[in-house]
Amino acid sequence: MIDKTVAGVPDAVVGIRDGSTIMIGGFGRAGQPVELIDALIEQGATDLTIVSNNAGNGDRGLAALLAAGRVRRMVCSFPRQHDSWVFDGLYRAGRIELEIVPQGNLAERIRAAGAGIGAFFSPTGVGTELAAGKEERVIDGRRYVLEYPIRADVALISAYRGDRWGNLVYRETARNFGPVMASAAVTTVVQVDEVVELGSLDPECVVTPGIFVDRVVAVTPRRWVRDGAFVGGVDIDGEPLAVTS
Repeated sequence: MIDKTVAGVPDAVVGIRDGSTIMIGGFGRAGQPVELIDALIEQGATDLTIVSNNAGNGDRGLAALLAAGRVRRMVCSFPRQHDSWVFDGLYRAGRIELEIVPQGNLAERIRAAGAGIGAFFSPTGVGTELAAGKEERVIDGRRYVLEYPIRADVALISAYRGDRWGNLVYRETARNFGPVMASAAVTTVVQVDEVVELGSLDPECVVTPGIFVDRVVAVTPRRWVRDGAFVGGVDIDGEPLAVTS
């Protein structure tokens, strides 16, 4: 019987090694697998290369992993914003390496890894420092640079619901990088709000099929406010959600 669920969050990150390349889903805090990141901090793997859209927000999630000194190198599109003080301090102190990848290229390089594409030409970054040292070609009169896939040892992502086979559905914008990252890692670990019975997910709504998923763990769901109505639960910092108008 195929059953990819694990009993607890610590079990989901067992075996992640020092020096691993890890993809972490999320667009800022939306869809970021905070519970898996916290478990990774406790697990102790270090000297990591992290591939993510940004370099952490505030002091939780990815920012906490950086603050713990576990990350050697960041590959991301948006390393700095108003609440990215952890990364900013590390970078200014020379304690972390950075590769900036334009967001479209980041998504496509990850997708290319999952799709088995050896490389692709992109117009993004042509004529800038981001294209320095890269092969360039003119196609139909337009300049392009050659980009290579980004692969990972592990992907940590968050989904809304999953079944024991690892089939996943996402919640609105929390979907973001999850599907492409799931296909581009040797081992994909997913936290979900709920593990549902096999067959209860509409196959037309499954975004990530279980073939791309290795471990699934249920976490206490973070509830939401929609249209001013309180749905219950806590926010990402564990505080009760307030009703907003």
